[in-house]
Amino acid sequence: MESTHHKHAASPIHWKDQSRGALWDSFTMLSPRRQLRNPVMFVVYVGSWLLLALFFHDLIVQSSDALFTGVIDLWLWLTLIFANFSEALAERQGEAQADSLRQSRQEVTAKKLPKPVREAKYKEVPGASLRSGDFVLIEAGDLVPTDGEAVAGVAAVDESAITGESAPVIRESGGDRSAVTGGTRVISDWLIIRVTQEAGHTFLDKMIAMVEGAARRKTPNEIALSILLVVLTLVFLVVTVTLFPFSWYSVHYAGHSGSVISLTVLVALLVCLIPTTIGALLPAIGIAGIVRLLQSNVVATSGRAIEAAGDVDVLLLDKTGTITYGNRSAVALYPVLAVTQETLAQAARRASLADDTPEGKSIVTLADKHYPQNRETLPPEAQLIPFSAETRMSGVDWDGQQLRKGSPDAMKVWVQSLGGTWPSELDAKVQEIAGGGATPLVVCSGAAVLGAIELRDIVKAGIKSRFAELRAMGIRTVMVTGDNPLTAAAIAAEAGVDDYLAEAKPETKLARIREYQNEGYMVAMTGDGTNDSPALAQADVGLCMASGTQAAREASNMVDMDSNPTKLLEIVQIGKQLLMTRGALTTFSVANDVAKYFAIIPAAFVSTYPQLGALNIMDLSSPTHAIMAAVIFNALIIPFLIPLALKGIKFRADSAQHILRRNVWIYGLGGIIAPFIFIKLIDMLLVVL
Repeated sequence: MESTHHKHAASPIHWKDQSRGALWDSFTMLSPRRQLRNPVMFVVYVGSWLLLALFFHDLIVQSSDALFTGVIDLWLWLTLIFANFSEALAERQGEAQADSLRQSRQEVTAKKLPKPVREAKYKEVPGASLRSGDFVLIEAGDLVPTDGEAVAGVAAVDESAITGESAPVIRESGGDRSAVTGGTRVISDWLIIRVTQEAGHTFLDKMIAMVEGAARRKTPNEIALSILLVVLTLVFLVVTVTLFPFSWYSVHYAGHSGSVISLTVLVALLVCLIPTTIGALLPAIGIAGIVRLLQSNVVATSGRAIEAAGDVDVLLLDKTGTITYGNRSAVALYPVLAVTQETLAQAARRASLADDTPEGKSIVTLADKHYPQNRETLPPEAQLIPFSAETRMSGVDWDGQQLRKGSPDAMKVWVQSLGGTWPSELDAKVQEIAGGGATPLVVCSGAAVLGAIELRDIVKAGIKSRFAELRAMGIRTVMVTGDNPLTAAAIAAEAGVDDYLAEAKPETKLARIREYQNEGYMVAMTGDGTNDSPALAQADVGLCMASGTQAAREASNMVDMDSNPTKLLEIVQIGKQLLMTRGALTTFSVANDVAKYFAIIPAAFVSTYPQLGALNIMDLSSPTHAIMAAVIFNALIIPFLIPLALKGIKFRADSAQHILRRNVWIYGLGGIIAPFIFIKLIDMLLVVL
């Protein structure tokens, strides 16, 4: 299944509506309580009110500084509005995604059963009244009222309202495809589900809540960066406050002929020195990352999981469905001793007639292709032997024959238990098949060994290049499979993964993840079965398929509504893009402060220390214009960077060292050069005006 990240994208018309709504929100967000959530911008907020009061004071006393104070204050308010606009626009985009999901969530009447039996009499109740553990009958045409797990029946389910895919999927009791999601619709047959999530707590509700700004919690990295920004702001606040007594002392006691620095200049200096750019854009960057994840149809239980994806060092990927297409097919028959290929084909076909798995059906197809004259139907007296994890074989007792097919080691034990002899040439053939990346099955009739079947799983096209990209980023890929080591090694080599875990059991997956984590790595893993739950819970990023069991979904911290195992690769890219964007804009914000120092500090103190005019390396026209130009640039740079904050910087499959070096050169050097250019241009424009 292809990624559906484009299916919830907003149209250009929506973008205009969102911009208009966000502009209005920018003014409503000027309340003290809302501004207090962002300490850096709260300092600007306090300074804006202070200068507004000073402006009215200057007007009353008819001070010549009134115009200068008013212009500076205007641009401080614009700085706040631009900062609010970036966050409001990100929230509007999230709300647009949430609204499209709400349309799929309808109030429904549920058919509540007293017990999980279809013949039981149901009672129609509101879907919102359902509680965890209740049983609900869902028939063709019914909406699934809430998240649940099928306990009886099998049905085709339309999940297009959630995934955007029109093709129905099969949900049935037992196995790893028993989970159903509220808001989907049963289009054929019936299911009885056990409610696992009460109304208001479904995955759809979590998806909606995650993309609404009010429900978003800061991640650990974001909190750490926020603390750093607060510390820098406090440092510059202390420095700025102490500058006034120095200036006052220099004029009144040190004999300097200049004037004391004004409060307006001090506030302008503080706003230009503190990291307002990244402080204004930081909330938008985090919200935009969640929205991008949602556009890929992935529900994250927290922003922490998205950032963890960006820090991942090791990816554990299931072979079946992720690296390979998943449906192994019989491609060849290899008889042993004096057995003919036709005899082997007939025995393999009979042993597979009742096998509904893709592998079993492919064996029947292969036998019919080569020997169509031997087509038979299963007689009523035939005794079916179903596959079990203990015996690792299946077959049928037919016409006095005990026909079995299964894994080589299981079949060897079977033959020897019946007193038969295991041919040495079969071991060589089994090794040859496994060594070529295929899976061998052995066919026997009682104690007589007939031969082997080659089952081959096809590696997905393009997967090798994607693993190469991950390797370039310093991420180690590990294929997890239940195959024997020889088969696993061959497929791992063909797919281009760095390592593999063969004959994987739940405890071995868990042990391998802990081993990597003890070595200091961040680990991500995909899974959908109950047996994957311990490993999903242990992994730093656990991605479960929406079609997976309830236990797996609860153990993971991300759920892919498309049930596409390869989505983990895309999630890692989204997480890394989020971290790269935040790092790049932080670098730019800190770097452009350097240029603002050269513009505003000489201008701010030239009245007290005229000798500082020598530091006016930008040749700005006057101290007043220099301060105004710096404040205007400080405000205007925010809306210019909003598209980059929302879209994210272009993702590159590269190592962390190369990404850091590129950010320093592009956003660090660019952050130093850009203010010099634009502050000078603004100064020239002020001269003209």
